[in-house]
Amino acid sequence: MDIHEYQAKEILARYNVEVPRGGLAYSPEQAAYRASEIGGSRWVVKAQIHSGARGKAGGIRLCANDKEISEAAEFMLGRKLVTAQTGPRGKLVSRLYVEEAMDIQREIYLGFVLDRKEERVMIVASGSGGMEIEEIAEREPDSIIRAVVDPGTGMMEFQAREIAFGLGLDNAIIGKAVQTLMGCYRAFRELDASMLEINPLVVTRDGRLLALDAKMSFDDNALFRRPQISELRDKSQEDPRETFASDRGLSYVGLDGRIGCIINGAGLAMATMDMIKIAGGEPANFLDIGGGASPERVAKSFRAVLGDKNVETILVNIFAGINRCDWVAEGVVKAIREVGVPVPLVVRLAGTNVEEGRRILAESGEQIIVAETLAEAAEKAVAAWKSVTRAAA
Repeated sequence: MDIHEYQAKEILARYNVEVPRGGLAYSPEQAAYRASEIGGSRWVVKAQIHSGARGKAGGIRLCANDKEISEAAEFMLGRKLVTAQTGPRGKLVSRLYVEEAMDIQREIYLGFVLDRKEERVMIVASGSGGMEIEEIAEREPDSIIRAVVDPGTGMMEFQAREIAFGLGLDNAIIGKAVQTLMGCYRAFRELDASMLEINPLVVTRDGRLLALDAKMSFDDNALFRRPQISELRDKSQEDPRETFASDRGLSYVGLDGRIGCIINGAGLAMATMDMIKIAGGEPANFLDIGGGASPERVAKSFRAVLGDKNVETILVNIFAGINRCDWVAEGVVKAIREVGVPVPLVVRLAGTNVEEGRRILAESGEQIIVAETLAEAAEKAVAAWKSVTRAAA
């Protein structure tokens, strides 16, 4: 789960990470009022969406008076901001963050991420802030500092000092850098974050060290024990297909193809998507119904897939271990009769109670294309999709 910049900054401030003064606004008038509350002579108006690269898309503006603030707010609010990270659909701007402008001397990149290969928290830092980490790695690979945290001890202050010295910071702000690094690590660990990024972390001309921008993502599987974090979720920033599925306990990722997938197991789902592409099609989604799929859960999966209006064929591929093929078959028939499946449907079942499952499908009287192998299922799904495309043409 992602959160907004202003929410990440509120969290970091509670962990002794210094951030600029700012306030939330939902209208141009409120944005101008926030600036008067903050004081000063220059302010930054920032669109709050779950995406980076906002500045290049017009989502960050430096303003010197109320008129410029109001104009910036008028431009952003209600607009779908399209960045390099949002894709062509963009993301709707419904709130702004007005922040004091800083006199920047230097920009730094700082990131915390869960390295699943090492099974450790990895700290990534660079003296070249303001760019995406991919750009930094390409342009200045030698500037990147990496440090791994031992889970037995947690992050130690000597590690934070090593990183600070490695960034070439002045001795006068080494203590502030240690405080910032330790605070970020504590927030990351205590709140079950999966990613924390400050880009840029800036050194100001008056010797302050501030998080000028901040991103945080959290482990969805840990939200049940972090209610204060789950409350920060903004569904308007999510793919509506993924939100629908997530609210019903389904693992779903929306894609751009035309063949909807209902599969159990992440590995089988990936293999099925690959086979669809090999057969000449494109998957519309990744959907894992999990290990104990009841008929009701299968029907919910159909609703999730059919919520994507681009889906022109559905492929159900179940290898039953914990699952049972007869349960899945009952769910497929139930979905056809209750939900309605207006597109070709290909079903491949294997594993526990497979004969009973196939019998239920055969005797249902519904139009179901049955396959026995994964390759056959993918080929039949692509053939069915192409027939729909030809008919429409």
